Amino acid sequence: MLEAIRRAVSFLRQNQILHKLGIAVSVTVIGIACYVLYHMLRGIDVDEVVEAIKQTEPSAIALAGLFVAAGYFTLTFYDLFAVRAIGRKDVPYRVNALAAFTSYSIGHNVGASVFTGGAVRYRIYSAWGLNAIEVAKVCFLAGLTFWLGNAAVLGLGIAYHPEAASAIDQLPPWFNRLAAFLIILALVTYVVWVWMQPRRVGRGPWTVMLPGGPLTLLQIVIGIVDLGFCALAMYVLVPDEPNLGFVVVAIIFVSATLLGFASHSPGGLGVFDAAMLVGLWQMDREDLLAGMLLFRVLYYIAPFVISVILLTFREVILGTRLKRLRQASAAHDVEPKREAAYARKRRDTGA
Repeated sequence: MLEAIRRAVSFLRQNQILHKLGIAVSVTVIGIACYVLYHMLRGIDVDEVVEAIKQTEPSAIALAGLFVAAGYFTLTFYDLFAVRAIGRKDVPYRVNALAAFTSYSIGHNVGASVFTGGAVRYRIYSAWGLNAIEVAKVCFLAGLTFWLGNAAVLGLGIAYHPEAASAIDQLPPWFNRLAAFLIILALVTYVVWVWMQPRRVGRGPWTVMLPGGPLTLLQIVIGIVDLGFCALAMYVLVPDEPNLGFVVVAIIFVSATLLGFASHSPGGLGVFDAAMLVGLWQMDREDLLAGMLLFRVLYYIAPFVISVILLTFREVILGTRLKRLRQASAAHDVEPKREAAYARKRRDTGA
């Protein structure tokens, strides 16, 4: 059975079917989102949206910003966990934190986060001796943490309140609850699978040792905490009335976020927004749109600006250090040459 699956995956890769299928899915998701947005935003009063932003309590914005900061802080443990998992305990936490924060914030905004985030990570970790394969393993393990957390949040959340997912996918609640139980079952099966004995994926130098059972549970907890903080930030910014409860907003938020990732559009632009507007249809559109815009500023734009500044300062500092090392090396090489020239001069003059 496993050999048949491997052959099927190999065939799909060789014929680039998976790549083409991924592009088709992204285009389809973006197209549907654009259609939905066009109909949802018709008749929106821009002045009311601006007024809703102005009327948002500063304390609510500050609290949302605090939750966003907590979420990004949790993200740093994605990289800390992944780097430790590949055996590089010599890399300090501050480097893990910089790599995680900048790679995710830039990847979220630029899009195609697998490539953009990976490039940022490589630039940072290569200075600590990690090669491209090791950085790829870090990206894989960090991504695994993210998806395990998403599976746990969606599975548990939809099983508890399937109507929230129905607001987005328009499927019967019983079907969503069944799907949630299947997600939970798959998650439990995976944990048991890696708990029984060491598991590896990949071939040759690309082989990755999967974290065991206890570490996988830690991965799931990290992912849940990260998504929980992000969902709290959104919950604080959406309208108070009608009060749908945190669980409903969290399920819709995570679902919208995953759809945004599937589209590969920068920041899930359009796709995330359409899903939120459809899922939270009970709320006033202008007020909801105001909250979503504030969330984008806090979660996407502000971290992106901070990341660019941090990476710029880092490059300047590294460039200055490299210049000083070259100057010191050049000065060290000049002195022996002067002594050799002086010795030759003495020989030539018979001194």
